[in-house]
Amino acid sequence: MRILLVEDDELLGEGTRKGLNQDGYTVDWVKTGTLADQALKTENFDLVVLDLGLPGLSGIAVLEYLRDRGDDTPVLILTARDSIEDRVLGLDKGADDYLVKPFELNELLARLRALQRRSAGARAAPLLVHGDISLDPASHIVSYKGEPINLSRREFALLQVLLENAGRVLSREHLTQSLYGWGEEVDSNALEVHVHNLRKRFGQDFIRTVRGIGYTIEKSKDQK
Repeated sequence: MRILLVEDDELLGEGTRKGLNQDGYTVDWVKTGTLADQALKTENFDLVVLDLGLPGLSGIAVLEYLRDRGDDTPVLILTARDSIEDRVLGLDKGADDYLVKPFELNELLARLRALQRRSAGARAAPLLVHGDISLDPASHIVSYKGEPINLSRREFALLQVLLENAGRVLSREHLTQSLYGWGEEVDSNALEVHVHNLRKRFGQDFIRTVRGIGYTIEKSKDQK
């Protein structure tokens, strides 16, 4: 799950980035509204965490431009502006949620999970279930045939994005962007290694290679 974090405060941005990384998110962090607008024009993100008081373009302007382009990427405003007027303005301009600083990381994570569920089709249950596999994004627990198993952070993230898109072919580029942020060194075969490890866990036929495109998992019987 890839997040664009837009925050100009160095300490807060670094702390938030680390907290999101530890919870399994891939985070790209920019510190100005102008850079945020450029990133949103050229890259694909699953969620945006957006400050309002930014150098360059304001957070509201970034949000307006995003929605004017017809981009419905979920946006959570994270700001020190706590007046009712600011909340109403942000939500009316297209934000999906609004959280006031200072905040608890656990609340931010819970709100992001809620936005994920809504954007994935308003699932009532937070669990992702596929045959004998169940994945809980909140607790980061994966079970197979009723037994918990340990996955690395990126194996977990890859499994989650594949389960959320069961039946769809996802490109190598899309999957790699979901697992690695800007500036991270990525070996040429890193994605293949993660796929190989998941196949060892769940069977060689669990993930299907679509030659020249990417990977997919079939929908389970109860999803058809």
